[in-house]
Amino acid sequence: MPAARVVVLDHGSGNVRSVVRALEAAGARVELTADREAALTADGLVVPGVGAFAATLEQIQSVGGDRLIERRLAGGRPVLGICVGLQVMFDAGDEHGERTRGLAQWPGEVTRLEADVVPHMGWNTVEVAEGSTLFEGLAEERFYFVHSYAARRWEMEQIGSLLAPRVTWSEHGGDRFIAAVENGALTATQFHPEKSGEAGARLLANWLRTLPRYNAEETA
Repeated sequence: MPAARVVVLDHGSGNVRSVVRALEAAGARVELTADREAALTADGLVVPGVGAFAATLEQIQSVGGDRLIERRLAGGRPVLGICVGLQVMFDAGDEHGERTRGLAQWPGEVTRLEADVVPHMGWNTVEVAEGSTLFEGLAEERFYFVHSYAARRWEMEQIGSLLAPRVTWSEHGGDRFIAAVENGALTATQFHPEKSGEAGARLLANWLRTLPRYNAEETA
């Protein structure tokens, strides 16, 4: 099978070069761009994000990333969000008392962690969802987190016979929060796979193996 073609959305977020290198090391052909056609026709789109919810959302919207994500998901084309790239998929984020509407792919709100030490920075274990493809062979591994806010409840109900989303959790200072979601074409992690060493590399390889291979000449 040919290597997956992956676009890392270039919306001005920091640390994107490390995401590109990690995906390349996992076996993908990677392009860092905000080009609409490239983002829509790639086998996978990665949406990184660091810093504040509102600022990241504004950056994504400034390059039309919100529309690209919506179009890809409507067509069943995979998207992977990382860190704040997970958070903006929820209905809203509440930072310093200011509520910002998110991309509303999932119901719920991102709020400040309730722990004695914030931010949550460093390696942590996760409680892997049953049947997870993303974490196959990785249930006992640790991943690298850097965040002060998180989605701390999962509010999406299963609809009919559709496969229920797989939600992986973690905990910091007694506060339980969502560490990753696998929901059809939309996957996201609160932690940074690109900073998580061998475990992160294997997780990215697991995601790449789920990607359908599309014809680059398909019209978007």
